[in-house]
Amino acid sequence: MSHPVDLVVRGGTIVTPGGSSRADLAVEGGRISAIEPDLAGLAAGAREVIDATGLIVLPGIVDVHTHTRVASDAEPDRFFQDSVAAAFGGTTTFLAFNNPGTGSSPAAERSLVAGLTEWRAATSSDAAVDYAVSLAISGRMDDPVGELAAIVDSGVPTAKAFMVFDFRLDNARLFEAIRTMGRRGGRLEVHCEDPVLIDTAVAGALARGDTAPRFHASSRPALAETVATARTMAFAEAADAPVHVVHLSSSGALEAVRAAKARGVRASAETCPHYLALTDARYLDPDDAEVAKVVISPPLRSVADRDAMWTGLADGSLDLVATDHVPDRVAVEKRVSGVPFDKISNGAPGIETLLAIAWSEGVATGRITAERLVELLSAAPARFFGLSSKGVLARGRDADLVLFDPAARRTIRAAELHHTSDYTAFEGLAVSGAVRSVFVRGRAVIRDGLFVGQRGYGQFVERRISD
Repeated sequence: MSHPVDLVVRGGTIVTPGGSSRADLAVEGGRISAIEPDLAGLAAGAREVIDATGLIVLPGIVDVHTHTRVASDAEPDRFFQDSVAAAFGGTTTFLAFNNPGTGSSPAAERSLVAGLTEWRAATSSDAAVDYAVSLAISGRMDDPVGELAAIVDSGVPTAKAFMVFDFRLDNARLFEAIRTMGRRGGRLEVHCEDPVLIDTAVAGALARGDTAPRFHASSRPALAETVATARTMAFAEAADAPVHVVHLSSSGALEAVRAAKARGVRASAETCPHYLALTDARYLDPDDAEVAKVVISPPLRSVADRDAMWTGLADGSLDLVATDHVPDRVAVEKRVSGVPFDKISNGAPGIETLLAIAWSEGVATGRITAERLVELLSAAPARFFGLSSKGVLARGRDADLVLFDPAARRTIRAAELHHTSDYTAFEGLAVSGAVRSVFVRGRAVIRDGLFVGQRGYGQFVERRISD
């Protein structure tokens, strides 16, 4: 080679879905140029050499489900700061939704195309790591199904539809959205909860005066998720189209996906770190403010459901893990004084703790292997969501690297995190392993635990799904 490579990472354990081995890795022009047992010759002339002895080299984590907030005049750093938090957690690419009712213009609330244009402008040159968007479909829009082809053609092949909330799609439009996305080369994501069962349960609870945050969970039973997931699988089967189930939380819903896959339905499904580490015991806390922190839809489930999620990740019934990151704040979106449970914002922050939870609760406990973790957190998200240059440590791929210390021990504390929320649902949880350094397209963003990146380095990624 006539000119020096940019970076050589030496002596680390390279982890891919197919196996792990001690090897050196070289980076040139932002991409991986070589992975060999010994690159001493390249290292001798490289611009930078990093000794990764004792560390694990992972591909950058790909988080395909976040609700990061765009910047505003009052809060100009929200999107950027959450992208920094992502980097600290080892996430080098994240997908965000343009969230209904969170400051969008009237035009964006009525049109997918207008919403995409507005979101792209609001996030331009504002991220520390790479990012993309999945559009949220609202039943309030003028013609959301009719606009799906245009957004797929514009490099956004995924969109999310809701079966619940006041911006839900009814069954007829949900089916048509699944079919339209499939025919155009896209994949619809679906929030699967049954509106009849949930609306009835919520109305009954409020009528009885059961308004405290803990009643959010009891009004959203696992049966409602199971019924809705089975219906979504039937729609995908009838439409002969792929579909992706977001934030799956219960064993019944998992069985619906498992059965559909066995029938040949092109279904994929994710679960989230909170369903892997926490349970519905959190709703027994007498402090309403603490319970509000885990008002999530679907809610936290039983120990048996948590264990079923781990089984699904291990056996392939579940395809990936994503955070469903919502950067709510205790005194704002999670305010409980005088607020009934159905008015508390749903969601919890998680963009910085994805790898920490998955490694500590999964790999360190023997529930999954390191290779399976890489598949679930990097390779599969990149593959299903059209990020062809991401997700795997291989020659020609983007040099998105995480140098991870499996021997480290730490305790998750909100005060030490970097997201724009002011709490974490994992407060006080002891975890194994720690991110040491992170590279995005060959450039350091986190180095030895310190942020060394810059605002605007992260690129918007247009995507194409290859089914």
